[in-house]
Amino acid sequence: MNFAKYALAAALCAASSTAFITPKNARVSRYTAGQQVPSRVMAATLDTPTTEAAEPSVMRPPIDFVWSDVASQLIEKFGYSQAEVDMYEGEVENNKDNLIKIYKALQMARGFENACNQQYMQGKIRGFMHLDNGQEAIPGLVEYAIKNGDKKYSYYREHTHAIASGVDPGAVMAELFMKETGTCKGAGGSMHIFDKSTYFQGGWALVSEQLPYAAGAAKSILMDRALGVSDNENFEKEDVAPPADDDRISIVFVGEGGAQNGRTAELLNSAAKDNLPLLLLVIDNGRAINTYTGDVATNGSVFDQGKHYGVPGLRVDGYDAADVAKGGKAVIDYVRSGKGPAILQVHTYRFNGHSPADPEHERGRKDEKAWARAEQDPIKKFEDKYTANGVFTEDELKEFKKEVLAEVKAAVKFADESPMPPMELAKELEYPDAPDTDYNLRPAPAFADAVNARTISPEQMETVQAHIAGLREKAIAGDISIGDAINLAIHEEMLRDPTTTIHAEDLQAGSSYDIPKLTQQTYGKIRAADEIIDEGHFIGKALGEGMNGYRPIVELMNTNFGIFGMAEISSAGNTYATTGGQFDMPMTIVGAGGTAPNQALGAEHSQPFHAYVMGIPGLKICSAASPDAAYGITKSMIRDNGPCFLFAPVKMMKEAKGTLDLDKCAPLNKSALLHEASAESVAAGNAVTVLTYLHGVKEAQMVIDEIQEEGFDIDLIELRSLKPLDMDTIRKSLERTNKVAILDESTKSGGIGATVSARISEECFDLLDAPVKRLCMDDAPVPYASTMEVAVVKRGSDLVQGVFDLATGQY
Repeated sequence: MNFAKYALAAALCAASSTAFITPKNARVSRYTAGQQVPSRVMAATLDTPTTEAAEPSVMRPPIDFVWSDVASQLIEKFGYSQAEVDMYEGEVENNKDNLIKIYKALQMARGFENACNQQYMQGKIRGFMHLDNGQEAIPGLVEYAIKNGDKKYSYYREHTHAIASGVDPGAVMAELFMKETGTCKGAGGSMHIFDKSTYFQGGWALVSEQLPYAAGAAKSILMDRALGVSDNENFEKEDVAPPADDDRISIVFVGEGGAQNGRTAELLNSAAKDNLPLLLLVIDNGRAINTYTGDVATNGSVFDQGKHYGVPGLRVDGYDAADVAKGGKAVIDYVRSGKGPAILQVHTYRFNGHSPADPEHERGRKDEKAWARAEQDPIKKFEDKYTANGVFTEDELKEFKKEVLAEVKAAVKFADESPMPPMELAKELEYPDAPDTDYNLRPAPAFADAVNARTISPEQMETVQAHIAGLREKAIAGDISIGDAINLAIHEEMLRDPTTTIHAEDLQAGSSYDIPKLTQQTYGKIRAADEIIDEGHFIGKALGEGMNGYRPIVELMNTNFGIFGMAEISSAGNTYATTGGQFDMPMTIVGAGGTAPNQALGAEHSQPFHAYVMGIPGLKICSAASPDAAYGITKSMIRDNGPCFLFAPVKMMKEAKGTLDLDKCAPLNKSALLHEASAESVAAGNAVTVLTYLHGVKEAQMVIDEIQEEGFDIDLIELRSLKPLDMDTIRKSLERTNKVAILDESTKSGGIGATVSARISEECFDLLDAPVKRLCMDDAPVPYASTMEVAVVKRGSDLVQGVFDLATGQY
């Protein structure tokens, strides 16, 4: 702790000693060397005498915008008249109450972050923390122009954005202190501030991941209007249309370094295509982490990138918080008016490193930081401007600052005195719905019929009902495929609950296996979205819808394409827990995948993506090798309040046929005993438990006769629930057979079989008469040629040998 104190003292001394060094390419300070700098008690940086010193070269000079620079952009790019621009100016400059609101937001942001830094140095805040000092114009704008009902998506530097959005400072500080009274009960921390009551929806730690989420949130606003529903006091949808003057927007914050991510182009395309009420707010501090952005990016003018999509952009100077508020509100009102998305880029400087632990060795960073504290402090700018023109006295500003800092002090006290969360809370936050939930008992929304009646035409309803009737006839006759069974489940659930949506590639055409067939033709583009070819983007949009009262389904044409969406899938799994249970995450991802023998699809289409996602917390993961399993599991997943992933066997989607247990939801935590070994084989010690899934089910069923002809038999268990794993069914079988083989459609290292084998060894060791037999894919990539593929992918013949080895003790 002493080291931390000395380090802090040294840092303050270093900062103050260089506070007023002026670079060659900077604008001339209003005070020249040798002049007396007016004393300001409320100034945010330490007052020190100016000294002659070598002038460092600041890599990124200020833009020195005045209001006319902003006004001309509003007229040229946003179509505002001069009178309208003058109105936005007057609403700030001629309204003392608005100026007070902005100033208090600036001081709250600075004061809160300074307090965070102090508490971090004392060890009360841990982990990663990212401070916002120098960028206070952004929370000033949020406080001034953003409404409670607007959806707000920020990144890991979001404390001040949350507080300006109306989140209680005490709850934010308590979250940083790991306390149960924090915004997320201590489950989120500094990078994950969420608050349902203010629609502050993150706090996301992976750079730029929040962009598609905000698009999904914006889409939810349009869906509220289209369906005629809105949130009740419990933030659940009810059959009450939004008011006629509903002007909610979705706002997403991103740094200009993060804006170089490809998600920005996808966001602009989607927002323009759907005319989303979305504001992309780019915080341009010239640093991608600490690296000078110009060193890694050719085009830093993010505000101008929207022109290719018809999305206007405005650039403002974060040094002048009042101008940011004026110009920013004009852009926000443009979005509110229904004209579509827009970009606001705020040129600013960050006074601190990326995090308190940052050594800041990057080129030019230390000199720039010292210069910016002296020459680009938006609080000092505000104070100088509005005391000089007589709007405020110094005493007034001191009083405002005193009031704000008292609130910050109270927030620290509240956090310090709050209790830590109980250990048991961690497991309670794993899933919104318990694994043994009976989804057949879950009631449908009371407004379903009313919403369907006003959003689905009689002709559309007649067509979809005929389609459903045809599929049900196939199901009764035992002639329905896996793809059609999933399609039937989706239509039944979309009619049962109009908040259910679907996203897919080639959706209009039914994709590859008819899973989304006739959805857009029935429910329209608002609920059934044909998507660009980037799974991460539309999984992300689905996440944003799920946070805002909708039940998105994502169909992956091939589950391996989900590799593009690993960040989004991971965050979907984490969201319920990270938000302290505030936000459910109903999302169903379904698709064909796996690796069948003789598949001939090559390595990229034959990856065990089901194994890749097993380590993501909060996901329920199932497989279905029959139409009946696919149908019942799909219905349950859509009704579940958490993220679920259903894998179906790619080579069996149209081939496997069967009957369905119509109108029934299947459990999401149970495996299925498909074949039971005879009592005689059990008594003779010739029975083996076989665990498998996807194409392994077919492979195992095809060799049962051969196994029996050799004098052996098997309990064949389909692992329909991969996570959570149904150990009860496995244990019950092992109590009979005492031997187990796993026909595994994933690799030897890190595969499903590895997990299952470990669980059996840990929990059922006393039941085993032989080691677990793993028949898994080799770690080598799956070849295209069948002569090589046989060395990698296991099949029925391998199972026959494995059962023989176990039953005869040849292991």
